[in-house]
Amino acid sequence: MKIGEVCLMTNDVLRLAKFYKELFEIDNGSDDEIHQFIISEETTLTIYNDGKERRENFQNICLAFTVDDVDVEFERLKKLGIRIAEPPTLRPWGAKNMTFIDPDGNSITFRCFPH
Repeated sequence: MKIGEVCLMTNDVLRLAKFYKELFEIDNGSDDEIHQFIISEETTLTIYNDGKERRENFQNICLAFTVDDVDVEFERLKKLGIRIAEPPTLRPWGAKNMTFIDPDGNSITFRCFPH
């Protein structure tokens, strides 16, 4: 069994999809205001508005993405004006993580495993 999809529910699909397209440097060719696939590989990242009103709040979830170099990504995200919650930090288990916040207030982590 595999995780097939992670879906971010939002009131503003275009705003949140624009953020993730810039973040991942992806052009999905979509301007759909209701539903967009952003990453569609083994696991899909979807942005969706089901019509329910949502307020910005932190949920008990964090999305984590493995990248080649967290320090390089940190500099790139700062240039994009993304709100950084925690700069690159080496963890006791060997991962180097940084955490930032998307436009809906979701906590996102980029991590790498330096040698």
